Amino acid sequence: MDLRIMGFDSPLFSTLQHILDGADDADKSVSAPTRIYVRDAKAMAATPADVKEYPNSYVFIIDMPGLKSGDIKVQVEDDNVLAISGERKREEEKEGAKYVRMERRVGKFMRKFVLPENANTDKISAVCHDGVLTVTVEKLPPPEPKKPKTIEVKVA
Repeated sequence: MDLRIMGFDSPLFSTLQHILDGADDADKSVSAPTRIYVRDAKAMAATPADVKEYPNSYVFIIDMPGLKSGDIKVQVEDDNVLAISGERKREEEKEGAKYVRMERRVGKFMRKFVLPENANTDKISAVCHDGVLTVTVEKLPPPEPKKPKTIEVKVA
């Protein structure tokens, strides 16, 4: 597409045209993101979440309308990354029915959260109620302060 033909003759549009022309010639296998990366990035961007901190826990709240608990996966990766993922599938079309408008999101969704050091990854619970997923990660108790160690001084 030549922007000059469409009446865009400014230097800004010329530069944009040059960039667009060069993008076609670039080696896409080196600079282009992988299909999986793009899919995961879209899934993460389209999955909003609220995170709350309480005195004894962290709570992650994600809207998941229309999903069953079997469609949702909650995992801990690399010992400190909470990964929430799943997939919303399109309803099967019934004979004689056709979509007039399709706005509800379908496909994969995912969110990853790096957990703080005081998160107890052995005590995580997940509940999905009325289309809202609530994941609770308990905090580890604070370490007890070290008591001073007394060293006996001997006579030489």
